[in-house]
Amino acid sequence: MALFGKKDKYIRINPNRSLKKTVEREAPEVPDELFAKCPSCKHMIYQKDLGIAKICPACSYNFRISAQERLAITVDEGTFDELFTGLETKDPLKFPQYAEKLALAREKTGLDEAVLTGKALIRGQKVALAIMDSNFIMASMGTVVGEKLTRLFELAIAEKLPVVIFTASGGARMQEGIMSLMQMAKISAAVKRHSNAGLFYLTVLTDPTTGGVTASFAMEGDIILAEPQALIGFAGRRVIETTVREDLPEDFQRAEFLLDHGFVDAIVKRTELADVIADLVKFHGGAR
Repeated sequence: MALFGKKDKYIRINPNRSLKKTVEREAPEVPDELFAKCPSCKHMIYQKDLGIAKICPACSYNFRISAQERLAITVDEGTFDELFTGLETKDPLKFPQYAEKLALAREKTGLDEAVLTGKALIRGQKVALAIMDSNFIMASMGTVVGEKLTRLFELAIAEKLPVVIFTASGGARMQEGIMSLMQMAKISAAVKRHSNAGLFYLTVLTDPTTGGVTASFAMEGDIILAEPQALIGFAGRRVIETTVREDLPEDFQRAEFLLDHGFVDAIVKRTELADVIADLVKFHGGAR
């Protein structure tokens, strides 16, 4: 036992005891999603710096946004009229835990399915509008998605409306097997009837647009726009490289690559999309 003296006070120190006092502190509370990592340039970004449009200030990458967020930055306030709600899949394959997965997606997104459909005004131009939401089972295309989009085109034909679709999808929904693949032909037939009626159809490809959606209605627009750096393609990169036995360019299947090779008509910044869409709809006759 060591003994230290200071004036008339003495402190006895046990040599087996650490002089450092352990102080237990609670970890500071950090709000969820305070920062975001850009998938493109890998920078860490303060969420508020992304703005309402959620665009990376470093490289202008457009972050994925929900259907509701898309509505907020695209359509005229208070003009969206949602249509074709309440449709439910019959689960043709009785896929294990599919019903539970659908219920969880509905709770998470507030949507009844992977696409939001209705009518709206965009800078005063009346359109039939569909917005796919990648937060809902990666916006995969099942029978309900196919039915909602087909009904939207049929409504547009009846009311002589242009159609605007924001695509975002991982492709056909595997839980519905061949029934999901049949939606490609079903929607494409509706697109053709809409075209035969002399009406305008515009697609906006967002990140990601892949699989059966790309192979059907996403690439059937009279004009095809894309957001910067959006992933657009059919099969995955590794599948293609394995099939053709070649290394593909780094920007393969990105919007800029597709623009250079004639697959899309223009790449438009998210903050400018509403104005561009309205101008194109107006130029092509608008609602009739």
